[in-house]
Amino acid sequence: MTDTHIRKNNPLPFRSRGRGLRRWVPVLNTLKDYERGWLLHDIGAGLALTAILVPVGMSYASASGLPAIYGLYATIFPLIVYAVFGPSRILVLGPDSGLVGIIAATVLPLSAGDPDRAVALAGMLAVISGALCVLAGLARFGFITDLLSAPIRLGYMNGIAVTVLIGQTPKILGFPVSGSSFMEETRGLILGIAGGKINSTACVIGLSCLAVIIGFKRLTPRIPGVLIAVAGATIAVTLMDSTASTGLPVIGALPQGLPRFTVPAVSWDEFVSLCAAAVAVALVSFADMSALSRTYAHRTGAEVDSNQEIIALGAANIAAGLFQGFPVTSSSSRTPVAESAGAKTQVAGVVGAACIAFLLIFAPGLLRNLPFAALGAIVIASCISLIDIRGVLRLYRLRRDEFVFSVACFLGVVLLGVIQGIFIAVALAFLAFIWRAWQPYDAVLGHVEGLNSYHDISRHPEAKLIPGLVLFRWDAPLFFANAEIFRSHLLRVISRAPTPTRWVVVTAEPITDIDTTAADMLADLDAVLHKAGMDIFFAEMKGPVKDRLKRYGLFNRLGVDNFFPTIEQAVQKYIQVHGTQPFPDGRQRP
Repeated sequence: MTDTHIRKNNPLPFRSRGRGLRRWVPVLNTLKDYERGWLLHDIGAGLALTAILVPVGMSYASASGLPAIYGLYATIFPLIVYAVFGPSRILVLGPDSGLVGIIAATVLPLSAGDPDRAVALAGMLAVISGALCVLAGLARFGFITDLLSAPIRLGYMNGIAVTVLIGQTPKILGFPVSGSSFMEETRGLILGIAGGKINSTACVIGLSCLAVIIGFKRLTPRIPGVLIAVAGATIAVTLMDSTASTGLPVIGALPQGLPRFTVPAVSWDEFVSLCAAAVAVALVSFADMSALSRTYAHRTGAEVDSNQEIIALGAANIAAGLFQGFPVTSSSSRTPVAESAGAKTQVAGVVGAACIAFLLIFAPGLLRNLPFAALGAIVIASCISLIDIRGVLRLYRLRRDEFVFSVACFLGVVLLGVIQGIFIAVALAFLAFIWRAWQPYDAVLGHVEGLNSYHDISRHPEAKLIPGLVLFRWDAPLFFANAEIFRSHLLRVISRAPTPTRWVVVTAEPITDIDTTAADMLADLDAVLHKAGMDIFFAEMKGPVKDRLKRYGLFNRLGVDNFFPTIEQAVQKYIQVHGTQPFPDGRQRP
């Protein structure tokens, strides 16, 4: 399907990968194909997007332990940079609830309550994670997030959501809670409520904002409940003019002007401490971004370029860190706003960034009466939307092992910490992969008359066997972790065969690779079987796997005639050599 065909049959603009410089700088494709009629749509979408970007950015900065203004700094330049390097048509980048827990868990202990240190540490965290993303994209490691299965992502995102939710609840109740872990924050929250520390004004504003945000999202999602809640809370506080008497915390007037370019200053020890968190940020942010970009690419008929996506994500994070921001990723809540507002290209994001810049230059005092309770409500509403109980229950019904993995990731994040939980998720993902390859399914095959083919005899009791012939299927690559298991399972099948075995035919179509350890095992197995009067053959082995055996010297050792293109040809050759036939009832002669 050509680009022209897609654009003709799709009312939305198609952003192709291009070649040369246009592949690495996709904005050149946008400018080349940009239609005049899109501009008004992009401007309108950018204005609508700004109404969400401002309060959401500030709320996530506050939740990360940073002054609210830095959420706007972390929004402006990532939007512009992604518009230049990002391949997705309308994906919106910025601060996100999925990263809040990681940033707070990393920055707050290192900064020891110093907001300037927290800003520098968060900026360097963004730079390091961005550099990791760029390097991964250049090395074409865009596939790496596919190793994190959906159940594992479900577990750690549920854990992050619950952790952040507990941390933000005191904001809407109007009292502070100190603690470096989920359990300490939970204990502080319970003691604060029991001790009567709730600020009634903050509680009313926070819970009202939360109700407005959730209510509009469920009843009329096209109307931005966040904007209504923030505007209402700000107006209410302005009319009351009683922050001093009520003790209601507000953000105050924002610093005027744009953020300065600065390289975050951190010590070597701090840099080392940030590296582990940067890996976690890179994994989480790209995993979410990969899923979201695929969703919107499929809607528009565009091609997904995961490596360019991770490069653009990295560049956006580097820009955020160098302009006093913190780590960012794609937003599953703001991207639909851009889409529903009629955005055609990344120009909508640039318009949004320009509007925020205008606000900081000309009207920094506009939001001075915005209460922190409203910002907490925004974060809590986002966390509630992240929690997926139905998904966990679905896993429990369908796959208990994946349910266990998901719950383990959740508990790792909640009990051990966000960063530790992320690495537990990664470890479990690899463990799940290795376990399935280590203990794969294997089967003895027999001929099923009605299907005219060979199938697993445990699932087809009517399958017919041939005396002296064992057809053995192994449903996984052969490598160091399962080589001996393959050997023991095959020898067990031979020992349990109802008649003395002459030939063993490994139906190798599912075997996609054989490493040197497995090759040595096959050579030894061939010698053992030959000494016992049996021969081993292979059917339907893929060409690349044969090439590896040739490189190992095993192909010629076993013999060219020991490899058959199909199972049927292997069976036919066996019958020709030994003159046996399957019995009509499927049994073998004793």
